[in-house]
Amino acid sequence: MANRYENIEILKTELGKRYKKTISYPKMEKSDKDTYIFSIQGDRLDNLAYKYYEDARLWWILARANNLGKGDMEIPIGKQLRIPADYISIYEEYIELNN
Repeated sequence: MANRYENIEILKTELGKRYKKTISYPKMEKSDKDTYIFSIQGDRLDNLAYKYYEDARLWWILARANNLGKGDMEIPIGKQLRIPADYISIYEEYIELNN
């Protein structure tokens, strides 16, 4: 899968400063196919994304599904995490929302 910022439009202020357009994220409804785990010492969002999705760049799906990742990839020990099963649909909806 591609970098999630790849197709985000770059805008300019009146003074010429460049910035990326605000990103929209899909809702991630719970499913009976989702996996639940408890984090252990050393768990990181990117490593878990690679383990479950075979793509570390999808860490943001885990972060958004679990209200994590505000500036940190590490996860508190013992936190229950939801691993959304249908990550491909989530990614595709993200692309559609931001085109």
